[in-house]
Amino acid sequence: MIERCFQVLFTLLVCASSSPVATAQVAVRGETVYPMAGPPIKDGLVIIRDGKIVSVGPASTSSVPDGIRVLRGKVVVPGLIDAHSTVGMSGILNYAHDQDQLERSSPIQPELRALDAYNAHEDLVEWVRSFGITTIHTGHAPGELISGQTMIVKTSGNTVEDAVLVETAAVATTLSSSARKKEKGKSPGTRGKMMAMLRAELIKAREYLQKQQHADDEKKPDKSLRLETLGRVLNGETPLLVTADRAQDIASALRIAREFDLKLILDSAAEAYLLIDEIKAANVPVIIHPSMYRAFGDRKNLSFETAAKLLHAGIPIAMQSGYESYVPKARVILFEAGIAAANGLTFEEALGTITIEAAKILGISKTVGSLEVGKDGDVAIFDGDPFEYTTHCIGVVIDGKVVSDTPR
Repeated sequence: MIERCFQVLFTLLVCASSSPVATAQVAVRGETVYPMAGPPIKDGLVIIRDGKIVSVGPASTSSVPDGIRVLRGKVVVPGLIDAHSTVGMSGILNYAHDQDQLERSSPIQPELRALDAYNAHEDLVEWVRSFGITTIHTGHAPGELISGQTMIVKTSGNTVEDAVLVETAAVATTLSSSARKKEKGKSPGTRGKMMAMLRAELIKAREYLQKQQHADDEKKPDKSLRLETLGRVLNGETPLLVTADRAQDIASALRIAREFDLKLILDSAAEAYLLIDEIKAANVPVIIHPSMYRAFGDRKNLSFETAAKLLHAGIPIAMQSGYESYVPKARVILFEAGIAAANGLTFEEALGTITIEAAKILGISKTVGSLEVGKDGDVAIFDGDPFEYTTHCIGVVIDGKVVSDTPR
């Protein structure tokens, strides 16, 4: 009899451990839930177990498992995605010791890995996370012709290995005045030189790939980190992320991509509204500059309405926090998307630029960007309209773990 009782107890424990109720970690209930994979849900409920979303729907059709934490808010959205930043490489302060986003010793350095420079404990990572930003595309900043690689990380984790989603997301290239050398005799000093140097380097990489196919190992070239990286760009494995603001430079980016059949992502693109037909024909997505960038230099003709003009023309877009060489180095995409929402985008269109549309452009939409069963349990919770300045982010969940519950 005692043995039979133990068997029954053991069976119950096994069943409980494998049931959704027993292993659920956290539930999030919102007056309105925006899953971004369907229409908004009034009085919605999201249940996360083992780091993944297991249920999304009206609270009336789902029950909250006993004994798990329930977070509540007025508006619940997928964890926000910053489509381009230098967070974790540029620090929260303007001190030299926490500025690893830009190496100035050479204009061409695609071999520099963001993975080797990212600081998971940087205060700026925690700061942006507190506003609901759970995923960032970060890395080497604009400012050199080829400044280095970018990567995609979650804004949690003790080390970069804990945080990383994509080790090499893109190779960062700059076709703008910021990449021109002011010192006499230094290159590139003109836009023509920029394009010539970039083209020459891509040709070298193409020849390197061809020689690597030689049957005789002794005739193969020595390994080159630089050319290996650009080889992956030529093969279409890694996109070329080109920062260009003037229409002239955007056109040059489209030209070089067409010439070498590259996978291109336009970055910043202040005057993109002048080349809508060309960008659409090239099927190139745009990660638009922060709405509130300072309008001078190459960005003197920026517009708050660029996001709406491009999106309504059928061009995939996402918003970013960007990079500036002075404080603030990075902005908060939540507010940048809010400005876009006030200048031609609907609420859900603006929210898409920092959730599902950003995820699609970055190639990570299978795991993040929307609240769907099977996706990562990344959620941001607000006590009002997220784009209203007086609203607070009152909770952030990453992979099913509550990483912030202090109103920000």
